[in-house]
Amino acid sequence: MDVTETKLSLGPLLFNWDKDKARDFYFAIADEAPVDIVHVGEVVCSKRMPFQDWLADVIDRLERGGKKVILSTLILIMNDREERAMKDIAADADHLVEANDLAAISALRGRPHAIGPFINIYNEASLKYFEDGGAERITLPFELPKPSLEMLARAARAELEVQVFGRLPLAISARCYHARSHNLHKDNCQYVCGKDADGRAVDTLDGQHFLAINGLQTLSHSYVNLIRELDEMAHMGIGSFRLSPHDTDMLKVCRIFRDRMDGALDGDAAVAALEDTIITADFSNGYYHQKAGLKQVNP
Repeated sequence: MDVTETKLSLGPLLFNWDKDKARDFYFAIADEAPVDIVHVGEVVCSKRMPFQDWLADVIDRLERGGKKVILSTLILIMNDREERAMKDIAADADHLVEANDLAAISALRGRPHAIGPFINIYNEASLKYFEDGGAERITLPFELPKPSLEMLARAARAELEVQVFGRLPLAISARCYHARSHNLHKDNCQYVCGKDADGRAVDTLDGQHFLAINGLQTLSHSYVNLIRELDEMAHMGIGSFRLSPHDTDMLKVCRIFRDRMDGALDGDAAVAALEDTIITADFSNGYYHQKAGLKQVNP
């Protein structure tokens, strides 16, 4: 597979942006971003879902802009209300639905659907099980190294995707660390996660950057950046590359990745362009190269 034949997708927004900012962001993506697929929907915290009253307008605008829309479901379903919300999304017959929890897999089994990176697929047997259940598009877990990606790509019938940009969501919890960091309880969180557009930084006791928290979610401090490795993954058979939205010039990020995929930029030039765009971020690609995830390896 040539890298120019692969797709570029935008993953679901992980952060709690106010509705005007979120809506305007997606409108700009619809009109200007050179992406093929956009995932929408709340995946982190169900308490945020009532504030997404802009979602129908965004989906309409994205589709009029030529984007394929995929509806993403919660990563962790913990109560009857969240289960009902998931089933309502799963019942949508007009859009492909991305399952991020095994309960959603159960609701979607037997019909075409997508699987997000929060479902553990580490070997050919689990890949085949989900494909046999109707998964036609699978975003693989973040921590898989190159040999595992090659192995799964050889066995896959579904389209495989890898996240190539953005903070990696490492864990999800029933507890809200963001609320606790403000001495609040989850039930009375006052939506303090909205104060941190890219998550709240967590440093070690000696002041080194370590992680970030986003409500119930723990993320990497660094942004994964696999723009140098796109050619290699395309030749394996990885058919789609996912960018995770952040509070930066995402239109420019999308264009840089598209230019790299189209051959207008080589790997070094593309990395330099991203570094100029996001000067405050540390980049990493360690998992891919079988190193600690936070490492940056220059192949």
